[in-house]
Amino acid sequence: MKKMKRIFAVVIIAFLSISCSKHDDEEIVDCFGESILIQLKHSVDGADSKKINYSIEYAGTKTISSVKWTFGDGSTGTGMSISHTYAAAGNFEVKADVTTKEGSSECTSSPKKNITVN
Repeated sequence: MKKMKRIFAVVIIAFLSISCSKHDDEEIVDCFGESILIQLKHSVDGADSKKINYSIEYAGTKTISSVKWTFGDGSTGTGMSISHTYAAAGNFEVKADVTTKEGSSECTSSPKKNITVN
């Protein structure tokens, strides 16, 4: 029985030391929390129905360090706010890779939105 208690104690100590030293799980939780605070906004340009104005709305307290856009037609761009003119009408999935930073910790969230261009 003493041997079993000793093994159990070693397993508990090993588990606690591993779980306390892992910071990746905390970053995953932080990234999930950040993704809830980021919204992808769009509006159609009044003069050209194929030109769409995009922006990121962020309600968090970290700093946005970069935004990389994928417009669903093979084109990409960067910046908090950007306009893109589509060559043809259609349905497109737009994605913004938004990287937030606090100290040396970074987190990238990728909100997506389906849009229809006339």
